[in-house]
Amino acid sequence: MMKSDAAVDLDRFEGNLAPRADAVWSVGIVRWLVMLARRKPLGFVGLMVLLIVGAAALLAPWIAPYPYQATNFADRLQAPSLHHLFGTDNLGRDLLSRTMYGARVSLGMSFASVVLAKSIATVIGVVSGYYGGTFDKLAQRVVDVWLAVPALVVLITLLGTIGASIGLIIVLVALINAPGSSRLIRSSVISVREEPYVEAARALGAGDARIMTFHVLPNVLHIVFFSATVTLGTAILLVASLGFLGYGVPPPQPDLGAMLSGSGLTYMRQNPWIAVWPGLAITLVVFSFNVLGDALRDVLDPRMRGT
Repeated sequence: MMKSDAAVDLDRFEGNLAPRADAVWSVGIVRWLVMLARRKPLGFVGLMVLLIVGAAALLAPWIAPYPYQATNFADRLQAPSLHHLFGTDNLGRDLLSRTMYGARVSLGMSFASVVLAKSIATVIGVVSGYYGGTFDKLAQRVVDVWLAVPALVVLITLLGTIGASIGLIIVLVALINAPGSSRLIRSSVISVREEPYVEAARALGAGDARIMTFHVLPNVLHIVFFSATVTLGTAILLVASLGFLGYGVPPPQPDLGAMLSGSGLTYMRQNPWIAVWPGLAITLVVFSFNVLGDALRDVLDPRMRGT
């Protein structure tokens, strides 16, 4: 049966009034940001700092005033000025450009390692917490041994033996950060698996994989997101420590940790700006991730929403 012209016009009118998906998402994001700014102003400030630093790092190839490897010996060890806002290093390279590129490398490696770490931790935590019993005990003993390993010593040993590369650093930092998060996720899964909706899904014949994917995992994601923000700060410190000790990204690619060593140590008394800017960038990013993580924990955890 064909619709009348009036019905067709009505459908078109209602279709024009229907909100677009991108508009709904935009309004939701704005409301969430306003809520975060009101309830957790320090967390909101941390988010803004991370957005600014992240944008500067991501857009470094296009907005950096100079190439990171460009040298000018006539301008070496210059104090901050209009031509070089952060000053220059001992080779005349612009410190603002190198800090932006260094943040690009450090943040990129840290994000990649945290994504990998949280993926490993989520699988271990959900499976171990859901099944429990002997499997859970064996998995937790492995995690105990994993946590007892001195992280930085193992990283230095492996990188010194195998050789430093971006991919290897990402994998090793991820493996170091995975066990602690898996234990946090496991503790939440143990409480979620006893909820009535899980029992109802099991009674309806849902398999373990389906229950873990569609009923358990969505209810522990806030733990994953919260721990990810905190772990990002730890990962950045690890990456910077490796760079400071000479096991980070090979030169001439700038790295925030490597910028603190070498010329940063040699010329710190003569030109403190060489070490101040990368050190300040690391401090701001780690602090911002920590306060944002605390804010996200309070906002995303249903048990904390009334506080």
